[in-house]
Amino acid sequence: MSTFDINLHELVYSLSDALDLVGVVQVHHGKRVAFMAAECGKQLGFSADELDGLFQAAILHDCGVSNTAVHARLAQFEWEQSQGHCDIGAALLRRTPPLAHLADVIQYHHTHWHQLREIELPAQTRRMANLIFLVDRVDVLSLKAQVNDANILLGVDAILEKIISKRGDWFDPELVDALIYIADSEAFWLSLEREHVDGYVSEWMQHEVARPISFEHVKSLVRIFSHIVDAKSPFTRDHSEGVARLARYLGGKLGLPEHSCDMLELAGLLHDIGKLRVPDEILEKPGRLNTVEFKTIQRHSFDTFSILKKVKGFDAIARWAGQHHERVDGGGYPYHTKKSLLSLEARIIAVADVFQALAQNRPYRQALSAAQVLALLQENVDAGKLDRHVVGLVEAELDTCWREATCMERAL
Repeated sequence: MSTFDINLHELVYSLSDALDLVGVVQVHHGKRVAFMAAECGKQLGFSADELDGLFQAAILHDCGVSNTAVHARLAQFEWEQSQGHCDIGAALLRRTPPLAHLADVIQYHHTHWHQLREIELPAQTRRMANLIFLVDRVDVLSLKAQVNDANILLGVDAILEKIISKRGDWFDPELVDALIYIADSEAFWLSLEREHVDGYVSEWMQHEVARPISFEHVKSLVRIFSHIVDAKSPFTRDHSEGVARLARYLGGKLGLPEHSCDMLELAGLLHDIGKLRVPDEILEKPGRLNTVEFKTIQRHSFDTFSILKKVKGFDAIARWAGQHHERVDGGGYPYHTKKSLLSLEARIIAVADVFQALAQNRPYRQALSAAQVLALLQENVDAGKLDRHVVGLVEAELDTCWREATCMERAL
């Protein structure tokens, strides 16, 4: 397996843009929480390493949320079922070696202080988890305060009054005191505006440099986000994983070098990340999409490209993933790129995406058999949509392609 020269901060930040797509009314929530947590951490005397871990955990704290309905409920100050997304997020981080040390922070970031202080955890883990909970609730209150007035300063007193009412119960008193101290500055609240938060996060990214990271570690990070996408609807479970496995297999059979196959697998895992913007009801609609709904779906591949292009070293991955709905006759979207300008890798991703989608149950139809999938792929070839050579390989290796696409050990 190959290595990638990646700035870990940049990768986490860029992929966290995908989390913003889930919260329709809470864009940049993770980044604002990270900013406030870091400012409180500085006031509390956290070390540079502790601040770095706190920032990463804060920016990813909602990585267990895929569903816009769940995200909306988390925007309520109190919601009794908030623990579910904490458990999912922690499980994802435990499978991600570069971030596994933050799993307990994510696990307990909605646990009330009076309960958390009794749980056997390192003291700093408890503080980080409760600090993220504290500033997460501050952000929820700040958004509510701005519903009727854009000037957040007019809502500060009410926000702090609500937080102080939970001091010692929900929140560690020491953390509340640190927040109150820094909240005395108007600049703290005004810095929650998007352009200021973006600048703060950009500065944080610059503290890290690109380093060689193994493909397996990069893949473990990427899988956090492919899981979020696939978990958005019960009809897309394992879709990204199946596309990634099949694309890698086809790339290898077509003679691509190992590093290209690694990149194909990552592109497959990430190709639908832009779908996080698509409302759940559209993805799960049992009938034909109307014009408005289809136009909403159409932007997802462009959103995928827009997110991934920000990661230095992911240029080709961003391009291939963003082109997964392009067709060799130029009739695809969003660029209408023709075969002469489509790389082999992009054409492989397109075939793998269609194959895997046809092999899954969808709200408007049952999964098709391998033979039925192949017949439809060949119809697309005849219509000038999919690459003839790639589909020819699928036909020759149909059983294995089926196993890879459906993530099964044996062909059915």
